[in-house]
Amino acid sequence: MPASLCLIIATFLWGSSFIALKYAIAIYDPALVIFLRMLTTLVLSLCLWRYVIRFEYLKGDWKYLVGMSLAEPCLYFLFEGHAMEYTSASQAGVIVSCLPIIIALLAFVLLKEHISKAIVVGFTLCIGGSILLTLLSPSSEQAPNPLLGNFLELMAMVCAAFYTVSIKHLANRYSPLTLIALQGISGSLFFAPFLFFIDLPSENQHDLTALMSILYLGSCVTLGGYGMYNYAISKVSVLTAAAYSNLIPIFTLILSAITLDEVLNVWQWLSIFVVFIGVMVSQRHQELVVDIPLSESGEDICADTSNLKSVPEASESKG
Repeated sequence: MPASLCLIIATFLWGSSFIALKYAIAIYDPALVIFLRMLTTLVLSLCLWRYVIRFEYLKGDWKYLVGMSLAEPCLYFLFEGHAMEYTSASQAGVIVSCLPIIIALLAFVLLKEHISKAIVVGFTLCIGGSILLTLLSPSSEQAPNPLLGNFLELMAMVCAAFYTVSIKHLANRYSPLTLIALQGISGSLFFAPFLFFIDLPSENQHDLTALMSILYLGSCVTLGGYGMYNYAISKVSVLTAAAYSNLIPIFTLILSAITLDEVLNVWQWLSIFVVFIGVMVSQRHQELVVDIPLSESGEDICADTSNLKSVPEASESKG
């Protein structure tokens, strides 16, 4: 399957996850929701065991595997699960717009990928727009405390960015299902102790819509979405994959309007506009073209272009 199609499907599934999570935590505690979600992923991964065991471990990989598992699902779902208690699904989707810029910064620090002035300007606009969105968002039934909820969602994006950079390092040696199964194991173990500190629902408190939402999160979103994303990121650069995450807030806003009847005011739309301007500015980073001078005979003067990491290869063209 083309990497671009995998990324589009993954972002759609992730955009829908905010809606499903909103339904689930309306009935159950976030810790229980995330535990059942990761347990569902683990069970489904065990059913696909012959694909899970396809990996080639290299010395030192444990650092990336542990860091990936801790960042996502553990801390990421902890932040996002509680964020959805305090903010709306549409606002959380807009905060996701900051993800490509955060990924670019981490890629520069950890993978030594080039970072341009456009990334810095875009990062500033996105963070500024997110803060503006938070301050101008009134409290409502869907967002009782947008300040806290949006901050927690931003912390979740930092974890997601670290996850993406780690996946890029591991994707060529580990199958997508191997990494997802590891997420299922780590997530189940991490969230299991939380069950001792919450009130578990009784038989009369269960809700079919919430249970189906959890099943959808564990199967379609985690197994399907992350599977598509992990496969695609092995084919394209980190920044190319990150660019597609801009589709997440679009899908979230559309699905929120359809299913949750959420309505944004003029000031919120202005904040969203600022965020998207920042995203568009940051994407100029991916449009850099290096003009290699030619000698009079038509040969390249600089034949070694292996260090030009900011320019995607021909197979990594956008779209």
